[in-house]
Order: sequence, then structure tokens, then C-alpha cells
Amino acid sequence: MSHMFNGFRSFMQEGGGGLLLPEMMLVLFALGILLTDYLLEARDKYFNALMAMLGVMFSAICLWQLRNVADRGAIGFSNSLLVDPFFLFFGTIFLIATALVILLSVRYLEIEAENHGEYYALMLLATVGMMFMASGYDLIVQFLGLETMALSFYVLAGFLRRDRRSNEGAVKYLLLGAFSSAILAYGFSILYGIGAMANLSSIGQSLPPRTNLDVIAVAVEARGHADLFVLLALATVAAGLFFKVAAVPFHQWAPDVYEGAPTPITAYISVASKTASFALLLRLLLTVFWPVRVDWGMLIAAVAIASLTIGNLAAITQTNVKRMLAYSSISHVGYILLGIVAAASTPLGFMTGMKGVAFYLFVYGFMTIGAFAVLIVLQRQGIIGDELNDLNGLYRRSPLSALVLLIFMLSLAGIPPLAGFVGKYFILQALIETGHNRLALLGALYIVPALYYYFRIVMHAYLKEPGDAPVPIITLGQKVAFAVLCFVTVAAGIYPEPFVRLATYSLFFPAGFSGH
Repeated sequence: MSHMFNGFRSFMQEGGGGLLLPEMMLVLFALGILLTDYLLEARDKYFNALMAMLGVMFSAICLWQLRNVADRGAIGFSNSLLVDPFFLFFGTIFLIATALVILLSVRYLEIEAENHGEYYALMLLATVGMMFMASGYDLIVQFLGLETMALSFYVLAGFLRRDRRSNEGAVKYLLLGAFSSAILAYGFSILYGIGAMANLSSIGQSLPPRTNLDVIAVAVEARGHADLFVLLALATVAAGLFFKVAAVPFHQWAPDVYEGAPTPITAYISVASKTASFALLLRLLLTVFWPVRVDWGMLIAAVAIASLTIGNLAAITQTNVKRMLAYSSISHVGYILLGIVAAASTPLGFMTGMKGVAFYLFVYGFMTIGAFAVLIVLQRQGIIGDELNDLNGLYRRSPLSALVLLIFMLSLAGIPPLAGFVGKYFILQALIETGHNRLALLGALYIVPALYYYFRIVMHAYLKEPGDAPVPIITLGQKVAFAVLCFVTVAAGIYPEPFVRLATYSLFFPAGFSGH
């Protein structure tokens, strides 16, 4: 045993393959699930979920082992992979989200009679792609990570093969996703061309790859924000990633995919995919495009306003809870983008804004998965349980489900003392500190329509008659997920200090940052 741990330690210290251990564990367990699934009887299919959870646990252990090298910013594989606190922070979010969705999926798949091993294997492979999006320091690595995640989600969104809504949502997701990936690839090709003309002597490296972010950043800074190719690259890269986070005007896919996909996958796409896409967007904005932050600051501010407006107003008219949460997630994207706007303004704004963005992304995952978890509990044979009327009288049928639903709705609306309130507070504080008072006022005002549609859900759960709806059955795994989700949502609101420290730990400073 000691030889094994010594070998593991030496492998980690070599700075090469050890940096990939979290991803390698996920791939190995994903392949193991695919190989053993056909050996399992129908009653033993829960073993696939157990294997997936073990894969997440082993990956988390390897991620924890990387914390020492991450503090120094370990880079490997020809400067294409960077393991730093930013990666550890987002990798932690990805693994937590994956574990929670696994817990919520077991009974759901049994009800839908779609309990197949490839479901969990695809989830693990999607997590691998997300990790490469956060750790990639090279355009090729980042794009491969994004496509690994996207292809997995295309299949998972249409996993209910006998459900027409699931098939329709998956096709729309695939077509629009391919279109956005093409735009992003075009932007990356422009960045590659810009990097090919970089003056390498300024970064002190010998023949680094032309797709390396540092190389491209040097070339972008030399060209300046008035250069046509820089602006074209910024516009196309931003458009491709705005689609992935469902920001207006690239949000059309979200309501249909959210409604049609299996509810656990809807929660997974809403949280993990969005967080990974923000990780990639932040990595590019704070390295490659940091010298032209004046340009992208205005662009992101416009997209944030549009997302807040359309997301909130469209959510008001929805009667399907999954579609309502889809539009509300668009409004949450607006708040996160406002934090990025503040971060691009001043050194003080960078610290406060990025801290707010990281905190918001962390707690958003728990609030959103919790909201979808209640819908998963309501699922039963032949009944999807995602309409507002399906929530009628939930308090009388299942007080526990109604209570956790209330907690998540209040937090998503930004009511103190819950995590959602603290996240919005940090974003608005950063905007005020950087002089964006009008944006701060707009963000505060848009809490009002959010209160309306979130409390519509609460009203149906507490004030409507239950009718003949049965009592929801909550499994042990779902109770564990509820406990974790509620604990973080409440704790991060009442005592946010540990979560703020975690968010601050994730910050990395752009080259030439005057406040560092």
C-alpha cells in the first residue's frame, strides 16, 4: 500500500500526467460502467449509479491532491493545461453538481424505464469536458472540452427515446448547438491567426504553440482594441459562448430543451453546462481579451440588460415550471454578466465583481438543482409533474417537499437571509463601487418580477387544493440530496464567510493587473 501512495505522490509531482488524474478517474469509471452495464439484471441497474458516484469521489480525491501544485499554478502538456485555484474551484462545482444529479436520477430512470448505464457514463464524460474547459490554456484543448461536454448533453437531452418532447428538444439543442460551435470555432481560428503574428520575445518562451492563450494575449495587446480582427474575434467568441450560457439573444433553445429533457438532465444542463461555459468565458476574457476590456465591457453590459429584461418578462407568462425556470435562469445569467462588467472597470471592481461572480455561480448551482429536485420527486408513472397545477396542495401532500421548495424559491428570488440574496448583494455592491449606479438600480428593480413568478409556484404549493394527486415518494438518495442542497442554500446566506473565502480563492489576476 505504501508503494502505491509513493507512486501516486511521485506521479503528481512530475507535473505531467498527474495534472490529469481527476479527468482520468472519470473516464475510467465511465468506461467501466459501459463495460459492466450489459452484465447487470434490470433489478441491479442501481449499480451503475454507485459506480458513477465512486468515479466522482475518486476524481474529487485527485482534485484535492492537486491543491498544493495548484497554488503555484502548475502548467503542463506544452503549456496547454493550467491547474490553478480557478480550475479547482470550478472543478469542485462540476463534481458536486454531478453527484447530486446522480442521486436524483436513480428513481427517475426507474419510473421512465430508461435505466441504462450510458446515462451515467455520459454524465461523467460531460464532466471531463467541463474540467478541460476550466483548465485548458490552449484554444484546441478548450474547444475539445466544450465539444465533449456538448455532445454528451445532446444525447442526454434526448435520452427519453419514447418521449416526443425529449426528442424534439434534443434535435433543437443539437442544431443550434452545432451552429454556435461553428461560430466559436470561427472566432478561435481568428485568434489563432492573430497569435501566429505574436512577438514571442516579449513572453520569454521558445516557440510556444500559436494557440496558447499567453501568445494570443500578447498579439491582441499589440494590435489594440481598434483592430478589426480583434473585434471580429471578440464578437464571434462571445456569441458562441453566449449561446452556451443561454444569454439573450442566443437563448431560444433553453425553454424547449429544459422542458423536453429528463428533469435531472435539465438541472444538470442548467447548472453544470452553464457554469463550465462561464469558466471558459472568464478564462478568455481575463487573458486573451483583457487588453480590450473596454470593448467587451460594453458588449456584456448590453447582453446583461437584455437577458434580465427578456428572462424575467417571459417567465411571468409561463405555466410550465421547467420553462419558467429556463427563463428565470436567463435572468440569472444577466446578474452574473453584470458582475463581469464591474470586474472590467477598476482594480477594486475587479476584486468585488469577480468575487460576486464566483459566489453567485457556486450558490446558483445548489438553488437551481434544488428547484428541479422537487419536480423530480413529483414525477410518477405517466405524469411528468412539471406544470404549475401539479404542485397544487404540495404542502398537504408532502410538507418536506413544500418546505424545501419554499427555501429554493425564496433564494432564487433573492430574499434574505438565503444564498441568492447574498449573491445578488455582491453583484450590486460591485456595480455601485465602480460607478455603474444605473445598472445596479436595474438589477435591483428586476427582483420585483422575479418575486411574482417564484411566488406563483409557492402559492400553488401552499394555497391550492391538492385534488386527487398522490403523496410524493422521496427515496433515501433524494433525501440526502435535499439535505445537502438546503444546507448550502441556507448556510451560504446566514454565514457566507467560508463561501466567500472559497470564491476569493478562485480569483486569478490578468497580466499587468494594477491592483495585484
